[in-house]
Amino acid sequence: MRNEIINIIDIKLLVDTFYNKVREDELLADLFNNKIGDRWPEHLEKMYRFWQTVLLEEHTYHGSPFLPHAKLPVNLEHFERWLTLFNKTVDDLFEGEKAERAKWQGQRMAEMFHSKIEYYKNNAATPLI
Repeated sequence: MRNEIINIIDIKLLVDTFYNKVREDELLADLFNNKIGDRWPEHLEKMYRFWQTVLLEEHTYHGSPFLPHAKLPVNLEHFERWLTLFNKTVDDLFEGEKAERAKWQGQRMAEMFHSKIEYYKNNAATPLI
């Protein structure tokens, strides 16, 4: 039986389960591990705060989520894999309105990040904070 996302414990379960999959994925693992290195605990804490803000409306995340991703060597295939793993993680663990919102937000972020990264690859502009 799947539960609804209702608190920070659920957010941590979602984030930890998802990033465990990412860290083992043949397409994404090297990309994430090379960028994050030994800073996984800090990255996970930031992701807890991000999703806590988005899904629980407890405003604990402050910052610009796009900027750290602006120069990553990624393409549509990476975003599609990220989204597939994310949606599967959500569906395996949770149900309900917040689970659907998480998948919607993930789709929205993947589309926006991909579009912006492609723009900056093909233009001399510098991403704004």
